Amino acid sequence: MAARPEIGVIGGGILGLTAAFRFVQAGARVTLFEREDRVGGLAASFEIGGGQLERFYHHLFRSDVDVQNLIAEVGLADRMVWPQPDTSSYYQGKIYSLDSATDVLRFSPLPLAARVRLGASLAYLKFERNYHRFEGQTAASWIKRWMGDDVYRVVWGPLLRAKFGDMADKVAMPWFWSRVHLRSQRLGYLRGGFYGMYARLADRIAEGGGRVALSTEVRSIRSSQDRVMVETSSGSETFDRLLVTTPTRVFMRLAEGLPADYTRQYDYGDFFGAHAVILGLNRQFMDGVYWLSVHDRDFPFLAVVEHTNYMPREDYGGLHVVYLGNYLPMSDPLFRRDDAEVLAEFLAALRRINPAFSQDWVVESHVFKAPYAQPIVTVDYHEHIPPHETPLPGVYLANMFQVYPQDRGQNYSVRMANRVAQQILADPALRSLEATAA
Repeated sequence: MAARPEIGVIGGGILGLTAAFRFVQAGARVTLFEREDRVGGLAASFEIGGGQLERFYHHLFRSDVDVQNLIAEVGLADRMVWPQPDTSSYYQGKIYSLDSATDVLRFSPLPLAARVRLGASLAYLKFERNYHRFEGQTAASWIKRWMGDDVYRVVWGPLLRAKFGDMADKVAMPWFWSRVHLRSQRLGYLRGGFYGMYARLADRIAEGGGRVALSTEVRSIRSSQDRVMVETSSGSETFDRLLVTTPTRVFMRLAEGLPADYTRQYDYGDFFGAHAVILGLNRQFMDGVYWLSVHDRDFPFLAVVEHTNYMPREDYGGLHVVYLGNYLPMSDPLFRRDDAEVLAEFLAALRRINPAFSQDWVVESHVFKAPYAQPIVTVDYHEHIPPHETPLPGVYLANMFQVYPQDRGQNYSVRMANRVAQQILADPALRSLEATAA
């Protein structure tokens, strides 16, 4: 091995960036490969109204302490804000706020007894800290048993179907627990966009002697007892250790020589892709509502997120910014349809929510698509989570499939990056190398 550890990282999302930052801090020589032309992964940004905005909506909860600590560590804590935006539901042509216990008790589509059961069950899930109590159960079965059929029919069933389609009844209860238990009414955002954190991490990596190779596609991974070779669109490089942050299924395609029993156990599960239409409007679409969950089945999107009812529109050149989001199988025709055709359908649906809406409100529009955005967390999901250390010598795997019972999130990516970086750096072979170099 070289005098100092040489560590490669595949993937320039928050997980890969954080791990590479930790490696640089420990004195390693680091190269990070990112296929796109900018860092960020699923939280990558684009420019709208002169500001940076995530392609897919993002915010933090109060419980997301790992990413908050990282934001402070890279000197951006003064840009964190914690508004309490309005989150509501659209049901049978009406908007209902569901932000508080009082809102739940006023939710007239449900009988009073069902409202009480809903509120009591949500309070229990907030209080219960042990998700293992819910193993072996689906969210659908638990909700029907404890919240009642009415609550499932009106509230959670439509939302689970909108997000998971035909897989809705198979989603595991620990996943649902995490969505309720960890949520906070105040939502955190980094003014100017989370890209500021990703760019700052990339700068810190470079300042520490590391290299961030953008627009570089990894084509294969080969490993021996001594070195790991990575073949990229720019050539071949070798490392003492390699951290791969791609989805497990992508890793399986890249890695050569994986044992058959490993692939049988861990090449598992379904993923949905993310699809988002983002509009820059010349006026407000919803009166104060940030997040509108759509319960009616005949809408072409599952949520309307008016970002500028959360952040000031001055950050985006005065535009009112609206997301129209979906999670769908990558085989869904929506991913192949012409963007103009999709936009026309989505705009027509918006008129049902706000009849005053007109196409001439739209100043600009954008469509983004991403694969492997939403793992489907089924009851046996946890049995197929791969360990970080793979059968290939010197090769480690870390991705959002491993953050169970959560399914994604910047905070859990940061937490995992810190943990796996520590695991790699604690390798006796690397520690002895550092001692030799010193």
